Amino acid sequence: MTTVHTQLDLEPLGPHFGALVHGLDLAIASDEEVTALRAALVDRKVLFLRDQRLDDDGQVRLGRRIGELTASHPVVGGVDDAHPEIYALDSTDNGFADVWHTDVTFMKRPPLGSILRAVILPPTGGDTNWADAQLAYDSLSEPVRRLVDQLTAIHDGTREFGYYLAQRGGNVWEGQQVSRLDPVEHPVVRVHPETGRRGIFVNPGFTSHIVGVSDFESRAILDLLYAHLTKPEHIVRHRWRPGDVALWDNRSTTHYANRDYGSARRVMHRITLRGDIPRGPKDYVHCRSGSG
Repeated sequence: MTTVHTQLDLEPLGPHFGALVHGLDLAIASDEEVTALRAALVDRKVLFLRDQRLDDDGQVRLGRRIGELTASHPVVGGVDDAHPEIYALDSTDNGFADVWHTDVTFMKRPPLGSILRAVILPPTGGDTNWADAQLAYDSLSEPVRRLVDQLTAIHDGTREFGYYLAQRGGNVWEGQQVSRLDPVEHPVVRVHPETGRRGIFVNPGFTSHIVGVSDFESRAILDLLYAHLTKPEHIVRHRWRPGDVALWDNRSTTHYANRDYGSARRVMHRITLRGDIPRGPKDYVHCRSGSG
């Protein structure tokens, strides 16, 4: 692991969160550099690369070198027939992401990570913010950590994507045609499958409520977690330039795209990497106790 990290020129954006990657051309990166990039993604959680030359084909090729690609989205179709993996966030077609969210947590197996490429940028505005869910968990008080370790929450995509599904129909996701958006249950605290670190895994975009508590208690707990997760010291903010590419670990971050550019157009192309079923602290306790 140490060897592959030294092959990249990383400029940290904080002690443990975010980095600019210098001197790496994603279009011609070697296998060793892609391996190092994948390791840095887990370590730094969100990476930014300037002056890249990727088009849609190159973005898909890059994604396939890092992991297994999903469809563009469970509900929204690909940018075109040739690129069913690419989700176009176009402000002229309601392609906004101005709510804190972790991608596609309303499905049983949310993406491992995402790769976002700037296509058309407004003259000003349109920055994206990422929050470090693991740092946010670590900085909770111990009694609150003990509480949220035991909780599960419901995630529901109907509010954001129910209209699209009704109007346009769904995609094939995880080998099944999406015809409805059934709520799913995930742990409030997710244990990262590669590092074992714990992170807050609820988000205002898709989390509807916490299981087994009153509505009042659910809202109070979620509001506490959201306010804590999005404290400035947990956030990195990226000001986009033409040629920029961002990669983030969807298992340990949440993000928000600023909608502060008026009527100007903003287009971003995103691909997502197939992930795993989220596990919480209780799942790992059960695994250890059942292993003999």
